Amino acid sequence: MKIVLAPDSFKESMTAQQAAQAMALGVHDVHPDADTLMVPMSDGGEGFVDAVTAAWNARVIAADTVDALGRPIRAVYGLDGARAVMDVASCAGLELIDPADRDVLRSNTAGLGLLIKDAMDHEARSIMLGIGGSATNDVGLGMLTALGARLRGPEGEEIAPYPDQFDRIVEIDISGLDPRLSQTRFQVACDVNNPLTGPEGATAVFGPQKGVSQELVPRLDRALAQVARISGKEAAAALPGAGAAGGLGFALRVFLQASLEPGVELVAHAVDLAEAVAGADLVLTGEGSVDAQTLAGKTPAGVAQTAAQAGVPCVIFAGRIKAGAENLLAHGVRDLVAISASDEPVAHALSHGRENLRRAVGDYLRS
Repeated sequence: MKIVLAPDSFKESMTAQQAAQAMALGVHDVHPDADTLMVPMSDGGEGFVDAVTAAWNARVIAADTVDALGRPIRAVYGLDGARAVMDVASCAGLELIDPADRDVLRSNTAGLGLLIKDAMDHEARSIMLGIGGSATNDVGLGMLTALGARLRGPEGEEIAPYPDQFDRIVEIDISGLDPRLSQTRFQVACDVNNPLTGPEGATAVFGPQKGVSQELVPRLDRALAQVARISGKEAAAALPGAGAAGGLGFALRVFLQASLEPGVELVAHAVDLAEAVAGADLVLTGEGSVDAQTLAGKTPAGVAQTAAQAGVPCVIFAGRIKAGAENLLAHGVRDLVAISASDEPVAHALSHGRENLRRAVGDYLRS
């Protein structure tokens, strides 16, 4: 019996690698002789660099950068010859900031710009970038200024790249952008289709996850619209993915000519998921929560699609199964399995994720 284990991370509980290991233990509790193939996945957020770096057998590079609040940190990315893989989560990620310290108005993506510069210093000219899990809502202006752009006020004064300053910007001067950027290809793993602004935009949909109050949403939405107008690329604000990572998707497409692609597809190709699934008897995947949005490019849906194309049944395990998740059953998913009881306190479920997942896999295979 061959069982492929291809989960994403379970946010704040276990990495994708740890989840795959827990699944393997659950399988072997029931079928000790089963052939288990672990293929940790990601759709562009946490675990993205780990998955692609392992698939490429790339070097792991540690670099000095800053977090979303500008505090010095070290972050890693993968380097394989002239290609690199990195993610926003490692330098401007939400999980790097304690909840009490989160402040979108004073957060930006400068740390990502510093990582990109480091990769170009190492001769990278193709960068695969995961943009899930950001703590920012800065339309990528922090990244651009770290790469040499300048934001100007009405009298030519330089404006800091923080959202609480955006209403003062009248010019985005890109004449000083690092010239190596024009020789560098950017491939962006993006798992959302939201536009930059409006009721489905970056601020309204994702801002509350980053600590944005409902009272602050209109102000920040206007700030992002202002940046789009000043850029001269206002039409691009309506394109799918422009609102990803607090508008970083917009900046990457407009200023760095990046291509935005479904993250799970990029990772599936990098790790050769289709080959792993070929000839399998069962595929197990999962992440912390599944709901109606899972079909919109999230890892479990992407894995299920690959399994369906190979004619292999797929089961999704999740910490929480929310409204709309049942739609997955019409898209190549055999079953949805919650790994913890609905009344289990969240903190307890997160700290016992690996045990819960192992038990849930074992219980499912026995049933």
